[in-house]
Amino acid sequence: MRVQLSEVSLDVEVSGEGPAVLLVHGFPDSHHLWRHQVAALTAAGFQCVTPTLRGFGASDRPEGGPEAFHPAKHVGDLLELLARLDLDRVHLVGHDWGSGIVQGLAGVVPDRVRSLSLLSVGHLGSIRAAGWEQKQRSWYMLLFQLAGIAEDWLARDDFANLREMLGEHPDAEAVIEPLRAPGALTAALDIYRAGLPPEVQFGADQPVVPLPMTLPVLGLWSTGDRFLTERSMAGTGEFVRGSWRYERVEDAGHWLQLDQPERVNDLLLSFLKENG
Repeated sequence: MRVQLSEVSLDVEVSGEGPAVLLVHGFPDSHHLWRHQVAALTAAGFQCVTPTLRGFGASDRPEGGPEAFHPAKHVGDLLELLARLDLDRVHLVGHDWGSGIVQGLAGVVPDRVRSLSLLSVGHLGSIRAAGWEQKQRSWYMLLFQLAGIAEDWLARDDFANLREMLGEHPDAEAVIEPLRAPGALTAALDIYRAGLPPEVQFGADQPVVPLPMTLPVLGLWSTGDRFLTERSMAGTGEFVRGSWRYERVEDAGHWLQLDQPERVNDLLLSFLKENG
C-alpha cells in the first residue's frame, strides 16, 4: 500500500497481528527483501511493517540532492510512518543501510523500541575499529561518492558492474530493474553521499554514540559476506549498553535473509520472543 507522509509517499507492506516488527532494507533493495521473514513472523503472531525507503523501489524520490536522502531523513520518515500506523512500541530489524537507520531511530526514541536486530552491518564505531581489512572491503563506498562517475560505471553495459557487485544477491535482476528509471540510481547512491562521506569513514575525530541503555541488541553476520568483516559486527557489543547477542550464519552471503531464511527466521523469532 501507499502511505503518504509529509515529504514523501512510501510503498509499505503491513501484515499480521500482534507485537509490531519494523523491518528496514538497505542498498539497493526494497521491502521485498523481507518476504521470507514476514511469512515466518506473521505466522508466529507478530505484525510486520516493511517499508521501501525513499529513493528506492516504488517509493518517492524527492528532489534536493544527497541531503534529501540523508539517514536522518529516513529516520524521520519511519517515525512519521509509525505515527500514521498508530504503533507505539516496536521491534526494529535492519539490514545493510537499514541497520544504520534503525540504530538512528532507536537513538531518537529508545522508549518506543522493544529490541534491535542488526543484520550484516554493526555499529559505526565497530566498523571504523575493524581495521584495514574492513576499509578494503568498503572500497565501493568511496566510488559511490563520485556523482556521475559512479552512476556511469555501475550502469555501463546494462549494469554489468553492478551485477558483478551483486553477484551473490538472489534477487539481483529484480533490484536492478527499478534502477533503470531516470534518477533512480542517483537517489539510491545519495544515501552514501549524505551519510558516509570520506570524513566519516576515515576521519580521526568522529563522535561515537553507544546504542541506548538497556536496549537488547542482536547482531547477525554471515560467513560469506564480501563487504563486511566479522569483526565489524562482533565488535558492536562494545557499543551496546544493554544485552548483546551475536550469531554467525554459515553458508550465506551478504543477503543472509535470502540465502538462509530458515536460520535467520529461527534466530529472529527466538530473540523477539525473549524480548516481548
